[in-house]
Amino acid sequence: MTQSGRRIAALVEYDGTGYAGWQSQDHSASIQDAVESALSFVAGHKVVAICAGRTDSGVHATGQVIHFDTLAERTPRAWVLGANGKLASDIALQWAAEVTLGFHARHRAVRRIYRYCIHNRSERSALQRHRAAWIHRPLNAEAMHAAAQALVGEHDFSAFRSVECQSKTPVRRVERIEVRRQGHTLWVEIAANGYLHHMVRNIVGTLLEVQREPDPVSAMLRVLAGGERRLAGATAPAAGLYLWQVDYPPHFGIPAPDHGLLLK
Repeated sequence: MTQSGRRIAALVEYDGTGYAGWQSQDHSASIQDAVESALSFVAGHKVVAICAGRTDSGVHATGQVIHFDTLAERTPRAWVLGANGKLASDIALQWAAEVTLGFHARHRAVRRIYRYCIHNRSERSALQRHRAAWIHRPLNAEAMHAAAQALVGEHDFSAFRSVECQSKTPVRRVERIEVRRQGHTLWVEIAANGYLHHMVRNIVGTLLEVQREPDPVSAMLRVLAGGERRLAGATAPAAGLYLWQVDYPPHFGIPAPDHGLLLK
């Protein structure tokens, strides 16, 4: 322990349906406010939680990593059970562990992995209405996967950023994109070093459009090269998006999330 106390990392899972995103809001419920309130109760002092990725309104997380500093001495189990006892049922800590003061949930992340879930059948789902986007028309997962490969690498992703995006540069490096089908479910998984505002949802919306083109790959390349938001597809609904996993250098000892019953 140093004069600044201990640094604790934790994994937070949440259903973002009823929240205005991670970021603390003046007049809306946020994940951050709920988590900080619960952790502050356990710590006995005000806790500020730093997250790996600021998810938007309605977006979910299975792998949101946070860190916070504290003077309190608590076991990992006490942090988890104590916080979960104060949190609503749609937010839960999965683990907590003391880390070095050199760890930072946002700045030390080497990649963030998002998954987008699409319920693809003619009938809507009552159970998945807040957990997946419903697209009733048939989708060609193979064409979507092929088109997505045009985005792998370091590019100017201006065509896929929202008008509200405040990033100083539109350049990001996408390491991998996969689109695959399991029954009536399509998963779009993207791994990148960082993202622009609405970037994943805009990519998914564009994939939904270009998969109907005679040459989906060429269509996606034109959107990317055009660099204008109007050339891309509509922003896909927030309900289908999950912050799936955040990776860190191995020496920090941050485990990958256990996705349990969710599709892998």
